[in-house]
Amino acid sequence: MRDRRTKDDKGESNVSKLIIQGAGPLKGRVRVSGAKNSVLPIIAASLLADGRSVIEEVPYLNDVKIMCELVDSLGASTEFSDDRTRLEISSRSLLNTTAPYELVNRMRASFLIAGPLLARCGHVKISLPGGCAIGSRPVDLHLKGFAALGGSITQGHGYIEISSSGCLKGGKVYLDFPSVGATENTMMAAVLAEGHTIIENAAIEPEVVDLATYLTSMGADIKGAGTDTIKINGVKELHPANHTIIPDRIEAGTFMVAAAITGGDITIENVVPDHLKPVTAKLREAGVEISEELTSVRVRGNRISPVDIKTHPYPGFPTDMQSQITSLLSVACGTSVVIETIFENRFMHVCELKRMGANIKVEGRSAIIEGCSRLTGAKVKATDLRAGAALILAGLCAEGATEILDVEHVDRGYYRIDEKLKSLGAVISRADGD
Repeated sequence: MRDRRTKDDKGESNVSKLIIQGAGPLKGRVRVSGAKNSVLPIIAASLLADGRSVIEEVPYLNDVKIMCELVDSLGASTEFSDDRTRLEISSRSLLNTTAPYELVNRMRASFLIAGPLLARCGHVKISLPGGCAIGSRPVDLHLKGFAALGGSITQGHGYIEISSSGCLKGGKVYLDFPSVGATENTMMAAVLAEGHTIIENAAIEPEVVDLATYLTSMGADIKGAGTDTIKINGVKELHPANHTIIPDRIEAGTFMVAAAITGGDITIENVVPDHLKPVTAKLREAGVEISEELTSVRVRGNRISPVDIKTHPYPGFPTDMQSQITSLLSVACGTSVVIETIFENRFMHVCELKRMGANIKVEGRSAIIEGCSRLTGAKVKATDLRAGAALILAGLCAEGATEILDVEHVDRGYYRIDEKLKSLGAVISRADGD
């Protein structure tokens, strides 16, 4: 991977602590980067075509760099532009269909290369993926999709090997749960399969639609993306394409909460307001003022009222915003209940918030939050990506200094979040971890 990094960028990986001093309301304008959860499958999908594809609005995140290293290891090549928002991917000569353990183990989304490799090369060998420790995320639904298309699956010694004798065959796939990853992997495998494929109970997230848009621009025949039934007519080959990544709705939601939790006034640019509807609805219910334009939202914080939240697949309240909203409700005027239905271990941030004075009791998949008048700065640890974002938000409104360790988790999903917050008036800096 050629990324033309500067010395400062190379040093970022050695920085593992953020220091935040609560400094009052955040104000100003901030621009959201491209969606992490969209660009990763789109990088994988580029393996389906023989030639050079160009992806715009790419967030230069650690996860993106890992995915680029992974496709490079397969014989493709990736190169970032000088400003690192444009990525060129050339996959003319795939030489390898075995994904290295040391890369796959670092990021769960690496499993998304399985569908493209199986479709184009008829074989893939990949270890079970790693990622944030937020709960069980098995790949059984991915494998169910591959099997329905004629893939032969064997497992052993920590690896999964999938192969097909000749071309994959279209089939009918019913997903027991509308998994985003399984929907995407099955869709990428099916675009080169012979015949017709129907994916039922498919995920309808905007990121699935963005992937389908990219695949269609490559020559795929896909109908129904964005609904729970996706229909695919297989084609013989795909061609390279240019594509612009949609804005990151989770980053946008995080800045919306930053405005609310600090009583600030932030205009968030480069957003799709329709993608933010569940977050917008709950923030308005909590008393936050939100006005929408075509590609921006303005958020003004007020006295926070308690609300009840239950996470659901899109278009329900996103699990990736649960940690952040928990921080906000920690300073609400009353009692709130947050129920997590997607991941069974996604309350790890609660113990760290309690170190900052939050009054939260976890019972199974529910968190009962008694709002307090203020949080206080403390030394805390980011246990995963969104937990780290939650602690940053808590630190922005806390009295005194907050030190957040292990912020490499945050850097997996937010591009230079400290610099963006600083531009809004936050007192935040990076330092070497203890």
